[in-house]
Amino acid sequence: MEEKAKEQFKLKFYGLTILLNVIILVAACIVIALFLAPVPFKYYIPPVLLVIDLVMIYVFVKKYRETKQWLNDHQGPVPNPET
Repeated sequence: MEEKAKEQFKLKFYGLTILLNVIILVAACIVIALFLAPVPFKYYIPPVLLVIDLVMIYVFVKKYRETKQWLNDHQGPVPNPET
């Protein structure tokens, strides 16, 4: 893999990692909001956060598949272990 392609992959990987961490953080906020939110907001905040989390999961899966395809396209020839 070329040096430029390695740098691009590194940036794509960092972006996916940050997005995954945000997804996990929002999921934790949903659980916390279920127990600690004041009563008027307890019924509105968790569903809104859930919708936001589901949208971010969709974006993450889409970007993950794109990055995986990009990596397969930019992967160099695999050496044959038998030789």
